[in-house]
Order: sequence, then C-alpha cells, then structure tokens
Amino acid sequence: MLRDSKRSSEHDEGDIGTSPAVADVDEAQIQNATVHQPDTMSSEDPNNPMRWPLWVKVVILIQCSLLAAIGGLNTASINPALVQLGKEFGISTVHASYQTTVCIALNGVAPWLWIPLAKKYGRRPVYLCTTLLGFGTALACAYTHTYAHLIVARVFNGFFPVAFALGATTVTDLFPNHQRGRAMGFFTITMSTGSHVAPIVGGLVGQYLGWRWIFKFVSIVDAFLFITSLFCLPETLYVPPNPPLRSRIYDSGVEQKQTVDAMTGSSLKRAQFTKEIYFKRLGFLSADRHKTPPLSPIAFLVGTFKIIWYPSVILPALYYSTQYGFASILPAVTVAAIFTAAYKWSTLTIGLTYGAALTIGGILGEFFAGWVVDLLLIRAQNRRQISGKAGKAEPEVRLWAIWPGEFLVPAALLIYGFALTNHAHVSWFAPIFAIGLGCFGLQIITTTCYTYSIDCYRDRAGEVAQVFNFTRQIIGMTFAFYSVNLGEEIGWWALFLMYSLLGGVAAFIGVLLVMWKGREWRSKIQAWEETRTI
Repeated sequence: MLRDSKRSSEHDEGDIGTSPAVADVDEAQIQNATVHQPDTMSSEDPNNPMRWPLWVKVVILIQCSLLAAIGGLNTASINPALVQLGKEFGISTVHASYQTTVCIALNGVAPWLWIPLAKKYGRRPVYLCTTLLGFGTALACAYTHTYAHLIVARVFNGFFPVAFALGATTVTDLFPNHQRGRAMGFFTITMSTGSHVAPIVGGLVGQYLGWRWIFKFVSIVDAFLFITSLFCLPETLYVPPNPPLRSRIYDSGVEQKQTVDAMTGSSLKRAQFTKEIYFKRLGFLSADRHKTPPLSPIAFLVGTFKIIWYPSVILPALYYSTQYGFASILPAVTVAAIFTAAYKWSTLTIGLTYGAALTIGGILGEFFAGWVVDLLLIRAQNRRQISGKAGKAEPEVRLWAIWPGEFLVPAALLIYGFALTNHAHVSWFAPIFAIGLGCFGLQIITTTCYTYSIDCYRDRAGEVAQVFNFTRQIIGMTFAFYSVNLGEEIGWWALFLMYSLLGGVAAFIGVLLVMWKGREWRSKIQAWEETRTI
C-alpha cells in the first residue's frame, strides 16, 4: 500500500493509496466519478467473463435461468394431476403429493454435492451432467408401475435442478455490482416462473394425455436444453492470473467504456471477445480448474456450513424461505386437493387458473423489484458522491425495496385463508387473486434478499445461493407434509393467519436486525476471519 499519496480511494477490500502516476489521469474524470474495485480483477483479460460483450452475457444468463426454470417445471408440473395419480395407485390425493414433497427436499440437499464440484471443475460440466440426469430420471418417472418405484425415481429426479443454486454464481461471474440487481432479478423471476408455468403445463398435458405424459414432456424439454447448453453455454469460471489492482470508473452509476489502473493510472481498452475464446470455453472441464484449490471431502460441507452463520446470509434466507414456502410451495402441493374438494375443478381448470395467477403475479412483481433494487443502490451511491464520501454504498441500501413484499404476502395469505373457509359463499376469484397477489409480493422479496446477500459476499455467491435454496426447500417441504390435514382440523382461516404471522412478523425481525446492524456485523466477521488467517 502506498502511504505517501495525497489522495486515496476506498475500495471493497480497504483503503488503497494512489500513486503519483494517477496525476496523469484526467482530473475531471476523478472528480466526477466514484472509483470502485471491480468484482473480478484483470479486466483487460479477454477470458474474464465480466469483460465479454453484453449480448454474450445475456445469452448465458437466459440459458442458466431456463435451466433453473426447468427445475421448477420438473418438480411441480405433476401437481394438477395428483388426483389422477392417486386413483391409478389407489392412494389419497394428499398421499400422492408426497412424491412432490420428496423431490422438493432433494432440490435443497443436492447442491451440497454439486456446488463444490462447480467451484473446482467449472460451471459447465455440472450444468451438462445434471441436465442429462434430469432427462433420464424424468423418463424413469413416466414408466414406473408402482408408487414406491415413483418415489425412488423422484428421489434421483430431485438431484437434477442444480441451477437453483448455481445460477446465482453464474450471474456473479458475469455481471458487475451495479448491473447485478436486474440480472439477478431476471434469474429469480425466470426460476420462479418455471414453478408457476408448471401447473399450466401439467393441467393441459394431464387432462388430455394423462399424468405419465407430464414427465415425458419434462424429459423432452430437458433434452432440448441439454443440446442447447452443449453448444451455446460457455464456461464462466475464471481465476485471474496474478491479479493487479484495477478500478472501474462510474459516473452516476453507469459504467464507462474504459477502466483505470489504480496503481499506474493507465487507461485500459475493453477486451476483445473472439471465436477462439468462445470455442475454448466450450470444453467439458474448465481451463482454470488447475488454479482452483484442491477438492477434499470436507469442502462439500465446510464452505456452506461456515457461511450459514453469517447474519447477512441466514436471516434474509430464513425470511425469504418462510415466505416462499407459504406463498408458493404450499399452494403448489395443496391446490389439487383443496380446489377439487371446494370448487369441484378438473385437472385442466386447476392448472390453467392457478398457473396463470402465479405467472402474472411473479412477472409484475419482478417489473417492480429488479429496477427498484438497482435504483436504490445507484441513488445511494450518487448521494455519497455529492457529499464527498469515497467508496461505494453499503448493500443494506437494497433492503429498503422489500417493504411492499412484506405487506403484500401476509395480506394475500389472509385473503386466501378467508376465501377457502367461506368457499360456499365466496367466488373462486378471491383465492386465485390472493395467490397472484402473494406471488407479486414474493418476487419482490426474492429479488431483494438474493441480491443483498450475494452483494455482501460476492466471492461466495454459490454458497450464499445454496443457503437460500436449502432453507427454501426444507421449510417448504416441512409445511407441505401436514398443511392440508392441519387446515382441515383447525380451519383454513386459522392456518393461514398463523402462517402470515410466522412469515410477516417472526421471520421479518431478522431482516430488520440486518437493516440496523448488518454493516457492523459484517465488519466484525471480516476482522475475526482476518485475525484467524494471520
């Protein structure tokens, strides 16, 4: 660190002095811009995914988001046909829903295996192998002849949707901080839309072709995405070679067309993305795998177990997971039993109506959440710039976007419970509207919590996403097992009142604590880890 500098810029990792060479940089640029440490170093390296053209990043983002969406489609598309499935195997509708619940649980556990492999060998081989696994196990589900065999097939089928957790890592590989809110928003809404569209697909296919063809349809989509990824999904794992200190220049939150070396002040042109780089990145294993730490059995657990105790990760994850379980997973596994009994709906009607409500609510919620999350960060950064403060705005700024979701999800749960309790006197539109309203609020919560926690620990985005994925799936599975029976016992109004209080009050206390103490806690954790390293 240079001590005799007259000026200094605050970076993500600390205060870095400025050498006399920086004096050669246009002074107006320095005065009118805020300098940040980039998310990935060696910005002139054409192998750095952050330096690739925007259209390449968007193509990769779309593919990873679709792989996450097919995970939701894989898990939830059978739900509208649970009555059919139960009749064929001679079991109740609630019992038939357990195969979905088992799959949900495995969705949360499987990334404990896949994420360390993706960090060592690359994102691409994990995406390809798991998509192929999804294809084979979906076909196996379609050809089972006993419910026990279906459960076994669904266990292996649940290991497939790795993009639930790995997709967030890919977003972090590609997009710098000020673009990550919108990119993460697109990923989360696409991931959620897979589960939302699933009832529509399951309702249509199940009504006219039978429940077995639902799994066959999913396997066809898996095969298509596997072939697409084989030729169009390059590797994004990147380890910079002997990274120098680089800084990006921002003007009102917009990245300029060049970067400035914080040590020399030299201007760097954007890296050129060529066909050679693209085809090199289509190899099965990452070219950077030899630069990554060696893989040991303990690596499959320690990383995520360590980060799960960070307040800026676990508290937003618990809040998001609780609300997701109540507003998305719970309706998914109970809607067939509830609406068949209350409104005498067919498989097709349940799938189309329920799926449309989820899809519309989620898309509208993301239109609000994505740009608001980024706008809050940009405005906070501009305020710091105007007041003469160096460095970037703290990630806690993003959490202020969560308030609409905090009010809408509990309100939707109360409306849903009231409508089901009084279904003889209340139109079907009321519970369907409540599902869409809850999904609108849930998407705001999803984008805000994901983006905040990943911004706090960008270099560990995979583990952060795994914590979110694990808590979401386990909490959702737990409630799904007993909610129908409990609702019939104590009444739907009491059940959803309890859920609205658990999610909207109890779980939200953790988010309020992070808003208040998040920066302080992160600083103490960082200082503690540095002392242990020394």
